[in-house]
Amino acid sequence: MNTAVAVSSSSETPEVGALIRAHRLRIGMTQRQLADLSTISVRAIRDLEQGRARRPRTDTVRLMAEALRLGPRARAVLEEAGRRSRGTGLGPAPAELPAPPTALHPALGRDAEVDLLVEELSSPRAERLVTVVGLTGVGKTRLALEVAARLHTAGMPVLWWDYPGAPREHLATAPEPILRRLSALAAGLYPDHPDHPDHPGHPEVAAPADGCAPAEDLAALIGDGPALLVLDGVPAAPGRLDRLARLLRDCPGLRVLATGEDPWEVPGERVFLLGPLEVPAATETGDPQQAAVRMFLHQVRRVRPEFTPDPADLTRAAAVCRGLDGHPAALAAAASWLVVCDLAALCGTLGADPSAFLDHLGGRGSGRIRDALNARLDRLPAGPRELLDLLCDQPAESFALADLLPLTGRGLPDSGRLLRELLLSGVVRAAHEDDGSRFRVLGIVRAHRRARRAATAR
Repeated sequence: MNTAVAVSSSSETPEVGALIRAHRLRIGMTQRQLADLSTISVRAIRDLEQGRARRPRTDTVRLMAEALRLGPRARAVLEEAGRRSRGTGLGPAPAELPAPPTALHPALGRDAEVDLLVEELSSPRAERLVTVVGLTGVGKTRLALEVAARLHTAGMPVLWWDYPGAPREHLATAPEPILRRLSALAAGLYPDHPDHPDHPGHPEVAAPADGCAPAEDLAALIGDGPALLVLDGVPAAPGRLDRLARLLRDCPGLRVLATGEDPWEVPGERVFLLGPLEVPAATETGDPQQAAVRMFLHQVRRVRPEFTPDPADLTRAAAVCRGLDGHPAALAAAASWLVVCDLAALCGTLGADPSAFLDHLGGRGSGRIRDALNARLDRLPAGPRELLDLLCDQPAESFALADLLPLTGRGLPDSGRLLRELLLSGVVRAAHEDDGSRFRVLGIVRAHRRARRAATAR
C-alpha cells in the first residue's frame, strides 16, 4: 500500500501537512513544482509539510487539491484535515499558542480601556483594524500588551512585532521562524523605512518586491481562525496599506492592533485615542487608588522602596499628577528625581515650571519625553500648530469648541477638524462633563511650547 493511501485511510484524520507531502511524493512532484501549479509559495508549502504552519486557509487547501489533481475521496479527506486544523487552532492549550511578549511592569489605571478593546477585538462582530494613538509615553504599548495577554489567555494566537523606536519594556517570546515572517511583513508594509538593523533578536529579512510572499506565509500560519497581529510603534511615514488590506482579506479571522502617534486614516479603521490618566480635581487630596496617583506612587516606590506616604505626601502627589496631567512617562520621570530631592521640593518646582522634570534622571532614554514633544509638535500641520500657539497664549486653561471660532476665524466644521488634529496628536485632552465637552492643552505641552518659543526668540 502506498504512502498516500495509508495516510488517507486512517480512521483519525491526519494533519493536513502530512497529507500534502504524501500526495506530492506519490506522484513525484517537488515542492517547487507544487508551488508553481498551486500559486502557493515554496516556504508556505515547506512549513505546512514540516508542521510549522498548521492552520491553512480554505483557499490554500483548495489550490493544493487542484494542483495535486486529487480524486473526490482524497480531496474530501484533505479538506476535512484542513477543517480540523482550523477548528483546533495552533495548539490544544493557550500556553502553546503564539504568545505576546511578557510585560515587565504592571498595567495601572487602564482597566476600562483594556476591557473595551478586548470586547471589540473578540466579539462576533470584531473590529478588524484598531489603531491606538496618543502622545509618546502615554502607555500605548503597555495597553496593547495587556489586551494581547487577555486575548491569548482566552485562546487566541497573538503575533507581535515592534518597529524600531517602540518602547521595549517587555521580553519577547516568539520563536525565530515566526519572527522571520513578521519581519518580512513589517518590511513590506514600510519598504522605505530602515528595517530593524538595531533590533536585538529580530533577523534582517528583505521584503519581496511585490510584498505578496510575506502576507501569504503569514496567512498560511494563521489560517481562517481568530488571531491577533500587534504592530507596535508603527512609523509616522506612509505605508503600503494595500498589503495590510490583502492580509486582512486572506485571513478572515485576523484582527490587527496597531499603536503609533498617528492613525492610518483608512476605511474601516477604528481609531482609539489613549489620553493621560485621570487626575484628582483641584479641590481633592490624593487618593492612593486614583489612577494617576496610584501610578505616581508606584514609580516613587521603584526609586525609594521604603517610601510610605502620609496625608501631606498624598496632597503633594495629587499636585504633581495635576501638574503633569497624569502623563505616565512624565510621572515616572518626575519620580526619578526623588533620588536627589524630596517630594515637597519636587512639588514646588513643578508648580513653577511643569517642564523642568521632563528629563528622566535614570540616564537611558532620559530626554525621550522632551524629544518626543519636539518631534510631535514639528509634525503638526501648519493650521493645528498655529491654533496650538493661540491656545497656549490664552489665560483660560479650558475651552469649548465654540471658543475656537473667533481664534481661528473659520467656521464650525474647519474649527472642529483642527481640534480633532490636536486631540489625535495627544497635545489636547477632552473632559466630557454634564454641562458639555470641554478641552485643555496639556500643561506639559503648554509649558514646553512657551519655553521653546522663548528659546527661539532669544
